[in-house]
Amino acid sequence: MKPWLALIRPGDWLVMLGSAALVGSSISVFWQGGLADRAIIRQEDKVFAEVDLRNKRQLEVDGPLGKTLIAIEPGRARIVSDPGPRQYCVRQGWLMRPGEIAICAPNRVSLQIAGRTKVYDSISY
Repeated sequence: MKPWLALIRPGDWLVMLGSAALVGSSISVFWQGGLADRAIIRQEDKVFAEVDLRNKRQLEVDGPLGKTLIAIEPGRARIVSDPGPRQYCVRQGWLMRPGEIAICAPNRVSLQIAGRTKVYDSISY
């Protein structure tokens, strides 16, 4: 038997069990955003399209530098190609959780994932 195990009393086990139950039950309360159900594509600060994330498709969005190609698959979306010089928005990869966003600033195109509830962060505050 391990020496530290003998130091734990029944009340200690009760506190640990209660703490674990509290953490487990609070996950659903504090989890924000829920499941992703749509992608919002913006061009020049205007909504270009709101796309359902249940169907697979590709969209081309025209920007000042050229075309941005966006791929939509069930539950996720990504920017496949962009004419911008640094390709930061392409390197974002697949976006799957509500609130995630990829911004192609030089081409003025963005892709945001949204859920049923709105997600707030330091940018929207």
